[in-house]
Amino acid sequence: MKVKDLQQYVRSRAQLIERALEEYLPGDDVVPEILHRSMRYSTLGGGKRLRGILALTAAEIAQGSSDAALPLAAALEMIHSFSLIHDDLPCMDDDDWRRGKPSNHKMFGEAIALLAGDALLTRAFYLLTRLSLADDAAVVNIIAEVAQAVGSEGLIGGQVVDLQSEGKKVDRATLEYIHCHKTGDLITVALRTGAMVGGAGEELLASLTTYGRELGLLFQITDDILDVEGDVDKLGKPVGSDASHGKATYPALFGLEKAKEAAHGAAANALAALAGLGEEAWPLRELVGYILHRDR
Repeated sequence: MKVKDLQQYVRSRAQLIERALEEYLPGDDVVPEILHRSMRYSTLGGGKRLRGILALTAAEIAQGSSDAALPLAAALEMIHSFSLIHDDLPCMDDDDWRRGKPSNHKMFGEAIALLAGDALLTRAFYLLTRLSLADDAAVVNIIAEVAQAVGSEGLIGGQVVDLQSEGKKVDRATLEYIHCHKTGDLITVALRTGAMVGGAGEELLASLTTYGRELGLLFQITDDILDVEGDVDKLGKPVGSDASHGKATYPALFGLEKAKEAAHGAAANALAALAGLGEEAWPLRELVGYILHRDR
């Protein structure tokens, strides 16, 4: 498959997810209007939709329906938006720009931004209860996996260790903990739960779990690299904010060239995890190269 095929694939599924988010989010005329405007501001009209796309792709690989996985995809994107809103707050990373526009707290104030993030997280779990699967136990398992991936031993835990590491020299194990949990866990659970919607067996889940962990690490390493040498106009956020905040990153710990070597290593590991899968996994294979060479 060619990159242009991947671009078309990603674009079509991103549009599906965008329409689902439009439907599933409360309208901005619903009371309290300011809260719903804030939620929609950060969730709609921007972003790669990577986590949602991974969920749809995994459902298809497992011979399931991407339509059945749409509520899951939308829920994952709401959770991602929640994490970005909170990540940008002055008490966290204190970033004023996100996706090429002012951060949520710059538009709505810190209090509303905090509550909008909370509301997106709870809305996401409400959506997960609406999954229409033949096996109710599968829905419960999906909710449990997402909760674990987002909680104190997942995304939120990674954010805590990230904050604690600011201005400190950390070792590789700590850096990988941050990246694997703050970024990787949501990517991995998107793949796992998408496949669960499709009724995947343990062998496929194991392959997707390994792939997800390596893809998440790759994504975060390239994010670190782009913060050093990226284009602010393409990224839609400031370049150099990691260094200015004393963040633990691969370039800061190992240097830019070693960081690029680590990215290539994660890419190779991700591809190796898919070795047992057939042609139906082509989007996942192409995504590895796309993320490795991305400029935004």
